[in-house]
Amino acid sequence: MKRILILTAALWAGLSTASAQDNSISFFVTSAGSGKGANLGGLAGADALCQSLAEAAGSAGKTWHAYLSTKDADAKDRIGNGPWFNAKGQKIADDVASLHSDANNINKETALDEKGNVVNGRGDTPNRHDILTGSKPDGTRIAEQTCGDWTLDGTEGAAMMGHHDRMGLDDSAAAKSWNSSHASRGGCSQEALKGTGGDGLFYCFAAN
Repeated sequence: MKRILILTAALWAGLSTASAQDNSISFFVTSAGSGKGANLGGLAGADALCQSLAEAAGSAGKTWHAYLSTKDADAKDRIGNGPWFNAKGQKIADDVASLHSDANNINKETALDEKGNVVNGRGDTPNRHDILTGSKPDGTRIAEQTCGDWTLDGTEGAAMMGHHDRMGLDDSAAAKSWNSSHASRGGCSQEALKGTGGDGLFYCFAAN
């Protein structure tokens, strides 16, 4: 009898631990970019901005990485294993595979900034739905569309961007893609990014 009670207690403890999954913020859209268009100071600068924004918003004990590809790195390999939650505790995806499938929960209502605010999308003024990624839909790199690995801010180069609100000019898969909708036009400057409905914003994920 005593052994049964011990096993029952252990079972309940295990269930309690499983139900106590950490759903604190582990995903957000940056509330601001570098101010220099797609020049984020490379991956190191982008990661540092993710970290500082998260910590300023009250997140602690997590290592934050930008969801950005370069000629040598795929965005999907930089963000840990999941699951990921926004600032309101809403689940974005369980893992890397579901994040890059139709099972993800990224849309205007859930792709919030680090403070839990909605980011302007199509139909808002100004529109800020173009999110820098440099990536294909599967999260792998498009080397020629990373604005020089996130170091350019002039008329040269281009950046692949997604739509955090899943809205575009039509109902095509690209128009609705959160991470691979279209490239910037006119270069990598702040003005070029704003010209198509962006502001130099990008996604941040807790990698641990």
